[in-house]
Amino acid sequence: MTSLEGARERRIRTGGVELCVAELGDPGRPTVVLVHGYPDSKEVWSEVAGRLAGRFHVVLYDVRGHGRSTAPSPLRGGFTLEKLTDDFLAVADAVSPGRPVHLVGHDWGSVQGWEFVTVGRTEGRIASFTSVSGPSLDHFGHWLGKRVKRPTPRRVGQLLGQGAKSWYVYLLHTPKVPELAWRGPLGRAWPKILARTERMPRGDYPTRSLPQDAAHGAWLYRDNVRARLRDPRTDAHAHVPVQLITPLQDAFLSERLYDELEQWVPQLVRRALPAGHWVPRTRPDQLAAWITEFVTATEDGRTQPAATGRHADRFGGQLVLVTGAGGGIGRATALAFAAAGARVVAVDRNAEAAVDTAERALLAGAPAAWAETVDVSDEQAMEKLAEKVTADHGVVDVLVNNAGIGLAGAFFDHTTEDWKQVLDVNLWGVIHGCRLFGARMAARGQGGHIVNIASAAAYQPSRALPAYSTSKAAVLMLSECLRAELAGQGIGVTAICPGFVNTGITSAAHFAGVDAEEERRRQRRTARLYGLRNYPAEKVADAVVRAVVRNEAVVPVTPEARLLHAMSRFAPRALRRLARVEPRL
Repeated sequence: MTSLEGARERRIRTGGVELCVAELGDPGRPTVVLVHGYPDSKEVWSEVAGRLAGRFHVVLYDVRGHGRSTAPSPLRGGFTLEKLTDDFLAVADAVSPGRPVHLVGHDWGSVQGWEFVTVGRTEGRIASFTSVSGPSLDHFGHWLGKRVKRPTPRRVGQLLGQGAKSWYVYLLHTPKVPELAWRGPLGRAWPKILARTERMPRGDYPTRSLPQDAAHGAWLYRDNVRARLRDPRTDAHAHVPVQLITPLQDAFLSERLYDELEQWVPQLVRRALPAGHWVPRTRPDQLAAWITEFVTATEDGRTQPAATGRHADRFGGQLVLVTGAGGGIGRATALAFAAAGARVVAVDRNAEAAVDTAERALLAGAPAAWAETVDVSDEQAMEKLAEKVTADHGVVDVLVNNAGIGLAGAFFDHTTEDWKQVLDVNLWGVIHGCRLFGARMAARGQGGHIVNIASAAAYQPSRALPAYSTSKAAVLMLSECLRAELAGQGIGVTAICPGFVNTGITSAAHFAGVDAEEERRRQRRTARLYGLRNYPAEKVADAVVRAVVRNEAVVPVTPEARLLHAMSRFAPRALRRLARVEPRL
């Protein structure tokens, strides 16, 4: 999966050059052509290609002048988009005669791809296009012209922002300097630069041909950029469905470049992920999943994935696991991610409730959903769950540790067993989830997110909730510690702190120091008060999804939770006085 050593190679002559083409998978299946960018060779796609080869006929080729393809002579004028289109058509005709191919491009491979899918001579040879981190030069030219001719503060800001990101383009137009840099210190330092700035694993990339690839590739910019930006085509409309994948942390391209893309692309699907520029290396799992989904949908005659809800561009196809998903906040969260197109694993100790949530998730828009029964306080059971989920469905992209129980009463009424039970579920359940699923996220090296459901009780002292508040305060601090430790691995950690939310936890809460009849009375009273407050679990679920999108650290939910959070920071003495008030239970 991490090498192209097993690929079938062939040489294709076109336009005075010889292209090195590699193939994986069954030629009888739909063909996916992967085109690399600058300063890469086809090996940048090796991780993605290995993941796609089981479903498709995967084709990669070194662009002219890169890798093991030969370079045009002279170099000047040898890298125009017209000649690159000739190369692509030669490859497509050789590897998939008579059947259109599905095109995927990254960086300059995507820039080329936009040319391929908007010129008339390629119609009928391309079935779909997935664009990653590379705009159409024609679309970019119109984008620039609109902002220069009709400047507003916002448009000027966008121009300046993209101008700053495009610093390298200016340098690549200078004579000889890029070639000297790449064949000298920059070429030697490039692997370390990528490892530091993109957190990129080495593997089989970059290859030894990097200095020569980068030197030749400078002509991609010199032969095309200025000419197209000065005089962009007005007929650059895509004639195939397009999937746009936008890395949100791209150091070279602004998200705003694609704001008006719908006018050029009649059938457009947008995706986004929190990653840097080189996602073929840093996020191969997600990239392969989205390519598979899009290609399969196109082959089936569908123009876009089924999920169209809010954040579908962010979570489509991702694997989300929610504990305590049988009801309340857990169920609402599972359904919110399902509506965003995520695959959902609903975990609960109540098997029937977990199955019900999984079935509802499918109806809400999840492409797949599964139910698992486990007690989160049982370490061995959680270990088996982590092994099973990973083996059956892959590494979890988003983990929501939600399972919890309520416990109220005076401190001296709490028994040792009371303390053990609440800490086992509320704290150790979170620890087990973070340790087992978080470790797999970290080992995969492709980022992820952990959400721990704490409570406003984490920072609000209460004489009535000593054990519960202690467990939730520990969850909050655990989340903060993990966030610091995992930030360098691209894994976000969020603590969600709801206030009074209308869920089933109140009717099932244990009240220490009272008999069974009094406990039932207090449960009914508390549930009635929460019902009158009537803050729905769905709003907490929305906050969870939003927190993952924004990678927020601590999220108080409900007005009272936000007020108490502010008091804990700016008026702690007042909060302590408030804690002395004996609540009516």
